[in-house]
Amino acid sequence: MAARYLVPALAIAGRAAAQCSAATSTIQNQGDASAIAACSTFSGSIAIATGTTDNIALDGVQRITGSLIANNATSITGLSASSLERIDDTFSLTQLTVLTTLNFPRLTIVGTIDWQALPALQGLSFTTGVQQAGSVSIQNTQLNTLDGINLEMVDTMTIANNPYLNDINMQLGNITQSLIIEANGRNVSAIFPNLEWAYNMTLRNVSTMSIPSLASINGSMGFYANFFESISGPNLTTVGGSLSFVSNEAMTNLSFPELTTVNGGLQVANNTALEEVNGFPALKTVGGALDFNGNFTSVELPEISDIRGAFNLQSAADISSSCDHFQPLSGSNNVIKGTYTCSGGEAAPGGTGTLSPGTNTGGSSSSSASASSSANGVYISGVTGVMGVIAAIFGVL
Repeated sequence: MAARYLVPALAIAGRAAAQCSAATSTIQNQGDASAIAACSTFSGSIAIATGTTDNIALDGVQRITGSLIANNATSITGLSASSLERIDDTFSLTQLTVLTTLNFPRLTIVGTIDWQALPALQGLSFTTGVQQAGSVSIQNTQLNTLDGINLEMVDTMTIANNPYLNDINMQLGNITQSLIIEANGRNVSAIFPNLEWAYNMTLRNVSTMSIPSLASINGSMGFYANFFESISGPNLTTVGGSLSFVSNEAMTNLSFPELTTVNGGLQVANNTALEEVNGFPALKTVGGALDFNGNFTSVELPEISDIRGAFNLQSAADISSSCDHFQPLSGSNNVIKGTYTCSGGEAAPGGTGTLSPGTNTGGSSSSSASASSSANGVYISGVTGVMGVIAAIFGVL
């Protein structure tokens, strides 16, 4: 008799095991979610169906070896997983127009976070906090804070177009590829107290920026159209690519006291409140072009010994003393090896190539009143990062 029941019993066990493994398991309702509650590990991906109307709770599952996907499920207001600790691949949320609750109290490891168009999501319930992720993209949400995402290292991170986001504070130590922050809340602060090394960084529309531990940028770093009054990198020593400060209209001070080498170009342009460019006291080498233009009255580079590209200083103010200082340093076998231009009293101070090569006139302070805060038009919008944004200017001329 026992043998008669053996085959059905094995079949039932097989069906139970199969519920924990699938290339992609599609959840239509909470009943489907409850059916995999016994799976501590789900081998494969879980997708929330677009027509789902239930709030989905994936309770019981601790690990998903594939992705967790909820795209265009426009009727769900809540998504949770009380036991989930790890998503090996992508945590993808897209076009969830009424989602208000995201509750993952034990989630710590995610391969990729990709959240787009979540117009009702204002906060995260991530009690333990995500500490590891290879890539993060959070765009077009109503998040007020990123509390619950506190990464130690990331390859790429893009935080953009979140108009209510005013607080970005992470313990990041390394950024292996790129960081892009732009078009978030008007008062957004970007605080990275432990960041020591990054490849590329692009910051736009930020009110406060703190990078006290940053020592090296392997690629490029740029600050465009930010709202801060001051920017400081007290421990930054080298930039492997270009370094740019463009159209930060409230900036009155920039300070990088330990910076000795910029292997690409160095640009300080159209920062209308900046009166003195004296924030690079240790700078020795600029591998590309040096391009400063704005309303400043003086430029100081006391340790400069090698500028391999073009040299351009243009200001609306009188910079005669600065021009007189730098002109003797120009020449193919001298400190400034590229095309030399220095001119003050310009109504529309511009970048390299906007004045005749060899110009050396400091101008007069009486003409500075005609300066326009947006005359040079160097700011380029978009989320393409620093690399290539101003390639024409920053090539070695």
